Amino acid sequence: MKRITIIALLLFVLTGCNQNKNMNTLTLTQEWDKTFPKSELVNHSKVTFHNRYGIELAADLYVPKNSNGKLPAIAVSGPFGAVKEQSSGLYAQHMAERGFVTLAFDPSFTGESGGEPRRMASPDINTEDFCAAVDFLSTCELVDPERIGIIGICGFGGMAINAAALDPRIKATVASTMYDMSRVAREGYFGSTDSEEARDAQRQAWAAQRTEDYRAGSYKLAGGVVDPLPEDAPWFVKDYHAYYKTERGFHPRSGNSTDGWNVIGTISFLNQPLLDMAGEIKTPVLLIHGEKAHSRYFSEGAFAKLKGDNKELYIVPGAVHTDLYDDVAGVIPYDKMEAFFKENLK
Repeated sequence: MKRITIIALLLFVLTGCNQNKNMNTLTLTQEWDKTFPKSELVNHSKVTFHNRYGIELAADLYVPKNSNGKLPAIAVSGPFGAVKEQSSGLYAQHMAERGFVTLAFDPSFTGESGGEPRRMASPDINTEDFCAAVDFLSTCELVDPERIGIIGICGFGGMAINAAALDPRIKATVASTMYDMSRVAREGYFGSTDSEEARDAQRQAWAAQRTEDYRAGSYKLAGGVVDPLPEDAPWFVKDYHAYYKTERGFHPRSGNSTDGWNVIGTISFLNQPLLDMAGEIKTPVLLIHGEKAHSRYFSEGAFAKLKGDNKELYIVPGAVHTDLYDDVAGVIPYDKMEAFFKENLK
């Protein structure tokens, strides 16, 4: 596959957005290798930006064709363990078709973005990744810096809410089919491990794995979505398999499609609750979830923490969690998101 190194000055000329000048450059794939077809209504380019930890992030910039003046912008990321060539890029391209400059990015330690070791996650750093995307968009000549929103999908829905609670430059937030990664780390699915004893056992297992990894000089991988599927797999695991492990959504850079996170890659979520400050978000928030999604209770729990009459929980009839990953079921409410952002980024 042909690869070229992105040059900061050239990309500023092409995109009107500041590129890293003093950071290590990333080498990015230039072919269209998404899990969705390319739109003829938008211009697409690869860009890079860095977060405050010095990690350089790779992103796809989507700009409406024949647009004039400074436009509202949206940064998009997720699902947790996915890459920008999957759901986040799809959302970004659709919203660009509707008049927004959009930025779909790979979080730190994943995809084409920087950060070592690979396949790690952090509630702090991944929240910062959203804020860094706002840094980039705020300095882009195509964008009105007073009209920037974000979309977080699945586990990055929780990160998006956390970013909105931290960064007042984010004027509107959508969390689609969200996971609260702190809650699932603390309680397990549906509260199945919500006890001090269960958490202590998990801490012991992680501690032993850390010692083993350090001795080995490498991090053991947990594996992506299970494949082949056992006959007794929960129905939502079958839904994940149908997306990540088939032509529908498979991507070779996606941990969920391949070898997954490091076993200790997500340990800090246990002690660092993402949504503690959600009640202080003053800007509008739209939570979108499928009626039949196993994860619906995460959005309901987040909505209970939000305050003000500019917050909404929108339930998509009949939809399961992964129906909001792509356009196969045809139920992602793009019209709803367009109306929400146009109302709140004006």
